[in-house]
Amino acid sequence: MAARIIERGEEGCARKAGELLRAGAVGILPCDTIYGLSAIADRERAERIYEIKRRPLSKSFIVLMDMQSLADSQLIVPDELLSRWPAPFTAILKGPDGLTHAVRVPSDPFIQEVISYSGPIYSTSVNFSGERSLLTFDDILPVFSDAVDFMVRDPDVHGGAASTLIDATAYPFRVLRQGEYRF
Repeated sequence: MAARIIERGEEGCARKAGELLRAGAVGILPCDTIYGLSAIADRERAERIYEIKRRPLSKSFIVLMDMQSLADSQLIVPDELLSRWPAPFTAILKGPDGLTHAVRVPSDPFIQEVISYSGPIYSTSVNFSGERSLLTFDDILPVFSDAVDFMVRDPDVHGGAASTLIDATAYPFRVLRQGEYRF
């Protein structure tokens, strides 16, 4: 069955997307960097994303949060990062259990609003594991339309760079992948 298409400009778009995610749907959303394959951050949805992407289980996903979710998360967040977020960078952070988590607080108002309705979400590039990321809606639609529940089309998103990825588990921070955001 083909995915439901939601236009980013339509009224209530972020609310619709957030509610669909909260209800368990998997969707494709424009983010502050590139389009992302997204779902609520829980185990069941993670399994579905792994299946859709054909991704090895050994590779985890980035979790997109708003500032309140981050504050509630109990992750260890250096003050320097708190003063920079929201921004298009992803940080590897330690949790109170010692495990690491990749987190981004996106700067895009649309995705911020989606998260306010859905809570934290997984986000990963729209591609099959090991292949190049699909950057435009027109490239994504024929490949993933039957694999996801919904897609948000944004005519202003034409591809870009993935987020800068840093390891913030030690100081000085280490850049693992350079995107447009500079540390």
